[in-house]
Amino acid sequence: MYPLFSFQVPAAFVAVCLSFMSTSSHAAGMVPETPVVVVDQASGEATLNVRNSDDQPALLYSTIEHIPEDTEPLLLLNPPVARVEPGKSQQVRFILREVGPLKTERLQRVVFEGISPRQGGSGAQVHLTVRQNIPVIVRPANLAIDRMPWKRLVWSVAGQQVRVSNPSPYVVRLSKAVNLIPGGVTLDLQRTYILPGEVLMLDASSTLGSHVRLFPASTYGFAVDSYDAPLIVQK
Repeated sequence: MYPLFSFQVPAAFVAVCLSFMSTSSHAAGMVPETPVVVVDQASGEATLNVRNSDDQPALLYSTIEHIPEDTEPLLLLNPPVARVEPGKSQQVRFILREVGPLKTERLQRVVFEGISPRQGGSGAQVHLTVRQNIPVIVRPANLAIDRMPWKRLVWSVAGQQVRVSNPSPYVVRLSKAVNLIPGGVTLDLQRTYILPGEVLMLDASSTLGSHVRLFPASTYGFAVDSYDAPLIVQK
């Protein structure tokens, strides 16, 4: 699960702070230009600029991180390590490996970590490692763009559980909390995405409701208006 996901760009980047024994410390940051990377299989690659927001040089380490539901290595990064001057940007290439034609969107993540040098002497500073963890969506060639894929989700009631399925080829990104309407019972998806072809079963204290209110996000992680999906009662 990836609680680092957020619908607001500033909150999409979370610093992991470590404690050091030193006279002082300062948080350095590598800032991606967008909160999401989209790689189209038709082009085979994508690029992203990452800026060193610190006031001194730092090493940028870039790594691909797999989600638990999809561990197939799909992407290569170039360069995996680069020195970036203060205030300057480094372009990182996302290169799609040789795989067969994709039928659905795939979800991975990329981690950018900046490591600044230490300075000796009595005024020594330790620059904390800051990790930016953002989604990467790999899209099949010629897949039509759907700006509202959350409308393709199917919600139904089975006993004391709510079932949600995604029969579409799109990764659906949304808040992990959804509400039954009326009644306002909150259900927890445990994560902020539903993969193509996936089915999730959600326990509910009450399944009374006619709709499910969800809080989706656009492909690039921006919050959009809430959406009420019909809730099918299975006989």
